[in-house]
Amino acid sequence: MKYSIKTGSPEKINVDCVAVVIWNKGALSDEAQHIDSVSNKSISKITRTQDFTGKLGETQLIYNATGVKSKRVLLVGGGNSKNLSSKNAVKILQAGLKAVNRLSMSTVHFALGNIAVKDRSAIWFASRVSQEAETSSYRYNETKSKKSKALTVKAISLSPAKGGRRKALELALKQGAAIGKGINRARYLGNLPGNICTPTFLAKKATDLANKHRSISTKILSEKQMLRLGMGSLLSVSAGSAEEAKLIVVEYKGAAASSKPHVLVGKGVTFDTGGISLKGGAGMDEMKFDMCGAASVMGTMATIAELKIPLNVVGIIGAVENMPGSKATKPGDVVTSMSGKTIEVLNTDAEGRLVLCDALTYAERFKPRSVIDIATLTGAAVATFGSHVNALLSNDDALADSLVKCGEQCLDRAWQLPMWDEYQSLLNSNFADIANIGGPRAGTITAACFLSRFAEKYKWAHLDIAGSAWHSGAQKGATGRPVALLVEYLRSQKA
Repeated sequence: MKYSIKTGSPEKINVDCVAVVIWNKGALSDEAQHIDSVSNKSISKITRTQDFTGKLGETQLIYNATGVKSKRVLLVGGGNSKNLSSKNAVKILQAGLKAVNRLSMSTVHFALGNIAVKDRSAIWFASRVSQEAETSSYRYNETKSKKSKALTVKAISLSPAKGGRRKALELALKQGAAIGKGINRARYLGNLPGNICTPTFLAKKATDLANKHRSISTKILSEKQMLRLGMGSLLSVSAGSAEEAKLIVVEYKGAAASSKPHVLVGKGVTFDTGGISLKGGAGMDEMKFDMCGAASVMGTMATIAELKIPLNVVGIIGAVENMPGSKATKPGDVVTSMSGKTIEVLNTDAEGRLVLCDALTYAERFKPRSVIDIATLTGAAVATFGSHVNALLSNDDALADSLVKCGEQCLDRAWQLPMWDEYQSLLNSNFADIANIGGPRAGTITAACFLSRFAEKYKWAHLDIAGSAWHSGAQKGATGRPVALLVEYLRSQKA
């Protein structure tokens, strides 16, 4: 999709549809007033009858308005214009995009340049326009014999804000589009079924990424190579599966070789049966989403390569399938991690941390500036935050604060939970250095406490995305979170 800034009066812009905002009680935005004045009051005639009230998210089309070059004028309800929140600004965009995506049109202009979003700049709004446009265009077709109808919208333009610099706004449109594409990449991978999206498939997609971007290189470690490195914890998860595990290392070079990288570690359990600690059958199909941490790393790496962010970044993905085969790890088994620490596996369904701990140890070799792991790790995170917030735990408060602020900026929020020493004792084992579960209470925290034992040599944060990574029910599907948060964090860093 193409994005551009178009100046001039909205009635003179020759596109298939011009979108304008109507506020609560039918109050017309500046752009809507302009169209109304040249079109024989085509908008105010509707608002006076209260057929359109300006309620947030409400939409209505006007066809062939007098004096307007566009074939259609789309009215979008904006709610209260005073102190317009960033969240409501996004709802305005989503409503407008939903309306235009239902129709057969190729060019759309959003005459929204003078919308003032509280605590946000015109640059932020422009970036959000293209990000929302990209994510609204996503359709899942990979395993359907009848494909969803392709969207006809090919170009979207935006009126510039008063005083806004055109080049800066155009750059913001490009950046937002790249983030939207990264989110869609994560959704694509997350939505694929486990018989297609295997560890080998993920490895191939990482290799494809390197082939597309010269700034990216990819290294794939086999089970034999991981065994030589002593990754007994990660390999204990894949032991019962016919699918070979892969450690996928994606390196992005955007700065001098001497610049220490930021590292993203993604949980890539491409299907999780629970292993010998078998899950119940209800909803087990959703365990194809247990690799959404890995998917978010892939989406983020693709985005930063497209944006040419001046940093070095490493993505590490532990890709495994957790199955209850004859060689599967059993409850009570003791395994040795790459760090040398021994782990008593009390529950084979707490497998994500067994994968991540070896990936976190592997990350040490890059001497990282920061490490963030992303994982659909605990049901406790869902119970605590639902689908709205990414659970955040960290051994560095400055890193955690940065992630929280970045989450607020991009509306992919995170909230920090405590990781006090009192919780560590819950992981005590009589037979190993550490147990892989800490009992029925504080599950999100004890899972992070487990991981912290393997992240002592660098600044580290853990994002538990078990609640935010996908939707259930009628809207079942991957969300692509927290790609936006990760990109925002990396963009805020300096080489």
